[in-house]
Amino acid sequence: MDGEAYNDKQCKPWPDTERSIGALDSGAHGIVVPLLYTADDAKKLVQTAKFPPVGQRGYGSPFTMHCFGDITGAEYLQQANEGLVTIVQIETKEALENVEEIAKVPGIDVLLIGPYDLGNNIGHPILGEVPQPLRDAIAKIRTAAKAAGKKAGIYSISGEQAKMYADEGFQMVSVVADVVAVPTFFSRALTAAKGPEGSKVVENLKGLPYGTGSSGPK
Repeated sequence: MDGEAYNDKQCKPWPDTERSIGALDSGAHGIVVPLLYTADDAKKLVQTAKFPPVGQRGYGSPFTMHCFGDITGAEYLQQANEGLVTIVQIETKEALENVEEIAKVPGIDVLLIGPYDLGNNIGHPILGEVPQPLRDAIAKIRTAAKAAGKKAGIYSISGEQAKMYADEGFQMVSVVADVVAVPTFFSRALTAAKGPEGSKVVENLKGLPYGTGSSGPK
């Protein structure tokens, strides 16, 4: 799991059995399921996501194996239970209270923390620094995952924060959100491109159609 990209995993609200099965049958390498509350919810999810004897997922999609390279349907069936990742988000007060039992459910691979939703739901929202009660809740979830032999993941908003969580023992950590990274990158690139002289050219071209200014192509 360390360093693994997971943009080929689909996030589905639970309970949403039909969409979860559809995502897996379409070739998703795993599912991320938010808003679980109890160990029973986790057990129902495993029944949906895993083939027998672990679960009750039906077999028959003609599309699935093509997303895993040159393998046959039989080969996909043999390795799917171990190879596909089932991730549950711990982001509610109820899930936090039941996290030890949720972590123990066979077939659950990762406990993923959404710190903003979790903070809101336990009455300690992130309004700047992460409040201590939320830090304690995050530590409790990480400890429960480790005790059950599962992986722990968490959403972070910066490389510095990601390193902190990785050093604490999280195995799956986001580095930055695209809605932050994209405008930040373009802003820095534009500033560098302008430079002292570039800024003058940009000012001269403001309001002019492309190619009509003295600095534009002829």
